[in-house]
Amino acid sequence: MASKPPTGDPVQDAPQVEAPQHAAAGLPAIGHTLLMAQQQMGVRRTAQTLLKVNQKNGFDCPGCAWPEGDKRHTAEFCENGAKAVAEEATLRRVTPDFFAAHPLSDLAARSGYWLGQQGRITQPMYLPEGGDRYEAITWERAFGIIAEELTALDSPDEALFYTSGRTSNEAAFLLQLFAREFGTNNLPDCSNMCHESSGSALTETLGVGKGSVSLEDLHRADLIVIAGQNPGTNHPRMLSALEKAKSAGAKIISVNPLPEAGLEKFKNPQTPQGMIKGAALTDLFLQIRIGGDQALFRLLNKLIVETEGAVDELFVREHTHGFEEFEAAAKEADWDATLAATGLTRPEIEQALTMVLASRRTIVCWAMGLTQHKHSVPTIREVVNFLLLRGNIGRPGAGVCPVRGHSNVQGDRTMGIFERPAPAFLDALEKEFGFAPPRHHGHDVVRSIEALRDGRAKVFFAMGGNFVAATPDTDVTEAAMRRASLTVHVSTKLNRSHAVTGRRALILPTLGRTDKDVQKSGRQFVTVEDSMGMVHASRGNLTPASPHLLSEPAIVARMARATLGAKSAVDWAEFERDYAAIRDRIARVVPGFEDFNAKVAHPGGFQLPHAPRDERRFPTATGKANFTAAAVEAPELPEGRLLLQTLRSHDQYNTTIYGLDDRYRGIRGGRRVVLVNPEDARQLSLADGAYTDLVSEWKDGVERRAPGFRVVHYPTARGCAAAYYPETNVLVPLGSTADVSNTPASKSVVIRFEPAAGAGNES
Repeated sequence: MASKPPTGDPVQDAPQVEAPQHAAAGLPAIGHTLLMAQQQMGVRRTAQTLLKVNQKNGFDCPGCAWPEGDKRHTAEFCENGAKAVAEEATLRRVTPDFFAAHPLSDLAARSGYWLGQQGRITQPMYLPEGGDRYEAITWERAFGIIAEELTALDSPDEALFYTSGRTSNEAAFLLQLFAREFGTNNLPDCSNMCHESSGSALTETLGVGKGSVSLEDLHRADLIVIAGQNPGTNHPRMLSALEKAKSAGAKIISVNPLPEAGLEKFKNPQTPQGMIKGAALTDLFLQIRIGGDQALFRLLNKLIVETEGAVDELFVREHTHGFEEFEAAAKEADWDATLAATGLTRPEIEQALTMVLASRRTIVCWAMGLTQHKHSVPTIREVVNFLLLRGNIGRPGAGVCPVRGHSNVQGDRTMGIFERPAPAFLDALEKEFGFAPPRHHGHDVVRSIEALRDGRAKVFFAMGGNFVAATPDTDVTEAAMRRASLTVHVSTKLNRSHAVTGRRALILPTLGRTDKDVQKSGRQFVTVEDSMGMVHASRGNLTPASPHLLSEPAIVARMARATLGAKSAVDWAEFERDYAAIRDRIARVVPGFEDFNAKVAHPGGFQLPHAPRDERRFPTATGKANFTAAAVEAPELPEGRLLLQTLRSHDQYNTTIYGLDDRYRGIRGGRRVVLVNPEDARQLSLADGAYTDLVSEWKDGVERRAPGFRVVHYPTARGCAAAYYPETNVLVPLGSTADVSNTPASKSVVIRFEPAAGAGNES
């Protein structure tokens, strides 16, 4: 039987700390999965739901974007995926009576954990201007309010339409279509905060802003380099692919400031041998200083260039551009400067080089540890240089693998959710729908916050997500949101963003991935794109949490009809009635989706084309893969300061907090902890167990403070610290972003420590 939600926020002022673990998954993962699932869903619903996750006739996990192979396990999910499903399929309900009992001031004082534990929202809710709590509202009136606010704007560019990565292809395509028919390219999305740096670097160098490998490529690789990524927590099913690669003879190099249990050993819960013994994964652990990755890859590239016969000269000559300039820059790489930037030793780098030279098929995987720095784009370009040198693009078992963290964030971008759309996409949209979409660029996430702050944006619409908790500079972001005339959130559950509102606010409850979706033409399915470019169907199997819910496509279609009315060139009612009609139009607008409905009917879906991978054809400005030669950068650290990276706990998915433990790192019962190397702690007089305030330092001179963090002595890289977001997003300046991509630099925040005003303070 499912349990009731917590009535009060748990006390988090005394987290318990024990030694970090050195293996991931196994029996503890199974036990934790079943416990959380039972608490949210009960025994019967747990079985009914989990056995459909990631199955060909089931629904796509609302968690990460890791792909599935053609052959599926009966239990094709991981611990954190099961938590995501359990929270969506929960039997707990947030009704109008809940909102009547909890005014906005109460919701604003609650933790994200408490809000998320309350359950599924059952009816549309409205916060009127001057009101102190949400009240129930009809769908018709809700869409009327949106239309009223949008049509009253002086310019369409005063509206912002944000998309979370959970949004389906169909809903994303409709949202960008509506925004552009309304007249704006203000389509910020969660990719702006994560892999925008990857897309920027890969589009320039390879011509396609996505990964170039398949799951089968990982299984065939000789060497897999995993940089700035923690798959044990963030993409646990990736561990199975790494285990399979290892069994085929692959070597693995892990590059990270923290040791992570999942990359040390994987206890595969699908096999008895895996449960008992486990498989060691990492062959070489390079414990790099935060932000030192560009320097490392540049030096490796210098050493490859200087090793006779190491460069694939035929590939470089026939398929690349800019090698001479790159070669000259690479030869300037300096050992002493690299060792200082990386914190590594010469023997460690030489061992890595030996492994690189022994590999014919190399893959580099990465995540936020590479993408959220000022110099992230040049860092990823340097990774591309590294692969181009030895012909590791367009070769089976080799390539680039940016691992996406949300189940359809890549698909949303493919569908046109982008503030800087390609002219060819807009041309296709205009030809298909008969209206002229705007050509000027819109706002990304950071510029959207700035526009709200400065009064240049007045309506904020979010398709999923938890914008306020996900974004940087929390105090600035929340103040900016409160300046809006209307904030609208399409949501399944409560989160912090519902408590930080404009003058008026709406919560529009929607179907989740697990829910059956029935429209006038019958039962529907949606589609998603995984991290490796596979597109497949997702079909929920549960009765929706309330008869008052609408699907995401229906919400967009009705909003468009209410706002645009008879002047619209689009048959929005048909799109709501039958999602196949949406896919037919996608097929005529988005390359690779030709004959979409027929392709997606195939069990397991279909793979999108990728010219560099499929043909060694590079649709760049030069027509070839581009070597680059940016100056090497690394964060500068003043005396007495540490470099902070924000990260997730194991009981967390993005901003969703499932629990207060971080099992693999040995943290229990609290989240306000800061991990500090014992030697750094000694020099800074930070005793283990002491409480401290974290204060970030940036060039604007503004004090940004996160109070009451327990110091945990932990084997981080020297000069580096780590703490969980969203609690530490307050420390990340809004203007501190990556060059080119404008992604918040959340992985390299200079901090100092000051005595805490009170142990265990919570903000």
